[in-house]
Amino acid sequence: MTYLGVDYYPEHWPKEMIDEDLQGIKELGANIVRIGEFAWHLMEPEEGQFDFSYFDHVLDKVKEQGLSVMFGTPTATFPAWLAHKEPSILSVDENGQTRVFGGRRQYCFNSDIYREYAGRITRKLVEHYSSEEAIISWQVDNEFGHEGSDMCYCDQCHSKFQQYLAEKYSSVEALNEKWGTIFWGQTYNDFSEIPAPKPTVTTHNPSLKLEWARFRSFSVNSFTHEMTEIVREAKGSHQDITTNVSGGFFDKWFDHAENVKPMDYVSYDNYPVWGGLEKPVPPEAIAMTHDFNRGLKDQNYWIVEELMGAQGHDVIGYLPRPDQAKMWSYQAFAHGCNNMLYFRWRGMTKGAEQFCYGVVDHDNVYGRKYKEVQSLFTDIQQYERVLESRIESEAAVLYDYDNIWSWRSQIQSKDFDFNEELLRMYRPFYKRNIPIDVIPADRDFSQYKVVVVPVMQMMDESLAERLRSFASGGGTVLFSFRTGLKGKDNNLRLGEVLPGLVRDLTGVRVEEIESLTKEHALELRGEGDFAQTSGTVSVWRDLLVAETAEVLYHYQDQFYEDYAAVTKNEVGKGSVYYIGGGLNEAPLDQMAEQILEERQIEYIDSPEDVEVYRREVDGTSYLFVMNHSPYVKSFDGRQLQPYASEIIKKS
Repeated sequence: MTYLGVDYYPEHWPKEMIDEDLQGIKELGANIVRIGEFAWHLMEPEEGQFDFSYFDHVLDKVKEQGLSVMFGTPTATFPAWLAHKEPSILSVDENGQTRVFGGRRQYCFNSDIYREYAGRITRKLVEHYSSEEAIISWQVDNEFGHEGSDMCYCDQCHSKFQQYLAEKYSSVEALNEKWGTIFWGQTYNDFSEIPAPKPTVTTHNPSLKLEWARFRSFSVNSFTHEMTEIVREAKGSHQDITTNVSGGFFDKWFDHAENVKPMDYVSYDNYPVWGGLEKPVPPEAIAMTHDFNRGLKDQNYWIVEELMGAQGHDVIGYLPRPDQAKMWSYQAFAHGCNNMLYFRWRGMTKGAEQFCYGVVDHDNVYGRKYKEVQSLFTDIQQYERVLESRIESEAAVLYDYDNIWSWRSQIQSKDFDFNEELLRMYRPFYKRNIPIDVIPADRDFSQYKVVVVPVMQMMDESLAERLRSFASGGGTVLFSFRTGLKGKDNNLRLGEVLPGLVRDLTGVRVEEIESLTKEHALELRGEGDFAQTSGTVSVWRDLLVAETAEVLYHYQDQFYEDYAAVTKNEVGKGSVYYIGGGLNEAPLDQMAEQILEERQIEYIDSPEDVEVYRREVDGTSYLFVMNHSPYVKSFDGRQLQPYASEIIKKS
């Protein structure tokens, strides 16, 4: 069944309000609530004194309304008594400042003491409710790594980092050789001499910084997997396991696919706008986050926090316009979300989230937002089979966390932003309404027709060979600048002409390079089919010499007009594009249309700002249509009102 509901924190309100709340939630059309994730102190008010009676009462009331429950394990917010008793559990920032009790997620993932306490409350809670039929899912912790909580520089982390390196490298001499520590006299005699990359004069060795990032990922994910295993051992057979992924995942310090690997499904917290933003993030950026979450386990996913009201901790953001949040919900369903809960039932009157508005505001009036959620729940329930159907994509975007962390260790251009460069390559296909998978680069991509590989400066033989086989077999590959620059040790390779391991695949060599700013847009000269399309590059440029490739764009500034900026190379039955800088939209749009035609990928034409996706069920087409514009648009012979969304059934 499709689960539709709200995030409900009954402990925030007088006990006598629960009947009123649950009746209001039920009348929304909801069939589930999400509870418990920040209530450790309620469950263990003193060390070892476990008391679940409050939530026993809540569950009795929930069951009276026939609602199901997703229950969060409470380890993201530990009680004050634990911080007071065991201060070593607190994480430390890069300047050596201990993060004091008072916010959330201040724990150190490498604290054995914290793991013991967290494991104990998790086991006690799940065992207590293992036979509770109303609880259909457990959420492990809350938004791992959010708000910088995935980074800690305490002595525990430093010591375990050194141990991690000692286990990975055969000897300190091997590490010295691999990292090139001879530079700046950084050679180590023992693993105990290796620092954590806290602030220093100039910068740390790039290999050190990459290994620290990998260690942070190991730290977060080993904690996650330990807690997940405890839940799995203690839960009932009818209960599933998930965790809620927060946004900004390419800016975090852990591998998300590894994080959710032992779970039953992915959940996501969808906030298209947040405090301080004058307008929401672009629709293609929202779409990409959905495709990313669907790609984590290659299956449909839940949203367990869907924005409805204005949001912010200290600074409040843009208020979603009438039906805009509903439209974002449809967008999520179009991209593979099949169950949805809104954040939150009612805006809180105390604490740090007083300005996170919900379905109901502080006035307790069931107003416009309540009716908007109610209409969504009513509308979407008839499409349960459509929501459960699998999205079949013919194009994929590849990412690799090692590569992302490599860029973060040396951004090379002051305006480089990995998120922007991935979106630059994702956008032209998004605009043509084709399903796109956003997946880790170590996944099998042989089933696709088009593979987009943005700024993959770190590459190994395995990925290069798989891309070579893919193109030879009839696929299209799109590379962007700095491809093949480094190996997995985050170092350059002596004697290797760029783009390195895929030079033969691209049919070009990079002769020189230049870092540009966003504002420094270099004019390009289009060739052949691209002669009439205006091209510019910013952020970066590779000066390319075509060896076997066709030149699509040349640079045209003085000194460099003989160099190529964009090329296309025929490889076996397929083709490979190389884009030597931050290319503007028009050439990318033309390129995308050419590729979709060549690879016979059907796409839906729609007006600007109108997003349309087709899902097939039993021979019937269902078009998910979303108008992201505040202006009236038209599609398929019908008028789309501002921020409209609907599903059109076509036999």
